[in-house]
Amino acid sequence: MSQNSSSSRRLSPTTRMALGVFARYGTILGLAVMIIAFSILSPRAFPSVNNFTNVINQASLAMIIAGGLTMAVIVGELDLSIGFAASLHGLLATGLIVSNKLPIPVAIVIVIALGALIGFVNGFIVTRMKVNSVIATLGVGTILTGLAFAYTSGVPIVSGVPEAFLQLSLGRWLFGIPNNIIVMIIVLGTLWAVVERTSIGQEIQAVGGNPAAARLAGIDVSKVKTLGFVISGMCAAMTGILLASRLGSGTTSAADSYLLTAFAAVFLGSATLRDGEFHIFGTFVGALIIAFGFNGLNIFGAPTFSQYIFQGAILIVAVGLSSLGRVISKS
Repeated sequence: MSQNSSSSRRLSPTTRMALGVFARYGTILGLAVMIIAFSILSPRAFPSVNNFTNVINQASLAMIIAGGLTMAVIVGELDLSIGFAASLHGLLATGLIVSNKLPIPVAIVIVIALGALIGFVNGFIVTRMKVNSVIATLGVGTILTGLAFAYTSGVPIVSGVPEAFLQLSLGRWLFGIPNNIIVMIIVLGTLWAVVERTSIGQEIQAVGGNPAAARLAGIDVSKVKTLGFVISGMCAAMTGILLASRLGSGTTSAADSYLLTAFAAVFLGSATLRDGEFHIFGTFVGALIIAFGFNGLNIFGAPTFSQYIFQGAILIVAVGLSSLGRVISKS
């Protein structure tokens, strides 16, 4: 009786195949439908090279920070400190350049090194002190917010920012392509190559897939998890620097909102082409969906609150599709 009821609840091959196709290609189909719909509804404003370039340029920073988050998520952890860290890094980079008169390259190296250090601290707390990554990184992020306020007493750094620093994000130094897009391509391309084409990438995926089996295979799980956090921290630092350059100021909470955007992009990406697996190309596609969605809402004059509703709904749908992909792959 129980066997019959159990088998009746199983999905038919046709249903499983249909759900599998939807779970794998639903995000790409959704992106295509969104672009086509917006192009039809706004044929003059939306489907243009300038608009598409602007959309990708605006989304490039979210893609960088989401790419770093993907590395932490692949190894089976969550990094909730990235938005707060990026805000601190942008504030610190601006302060080092304006107040301490450091050369721009030196300030950038210091801030990225700090990002790596924060990632290492996150990894140490999670792997050595055995604190849950949600609690650990949320606690570290809160501390970073306090440090950001302590650094400037909450007052933005807006005066004395050199033009060279502004051009870091606003310039077009190569073939007329915005610098942020170039940096994003380099960062995501490098992360993709590391994960998909190197031995350390195989270890990263092994740890995320089954830490116990990876440990039995001789992989230093703690080291690999910490590496994921370090990369996440460095990407947060790059995002903060570029955001401060784009805004022309250092602000204590400038990048906080990137946390939700990054998570939405990462989970949307896990439902792209793979059965609930996190990967860099998927994160890129997920970020594009969010970016074009925001762009369409802006073109049609939707109120600001609609963006929050859209992003929250996207996150829910993303997690649902990711879970569906995992269920189908195991069935």
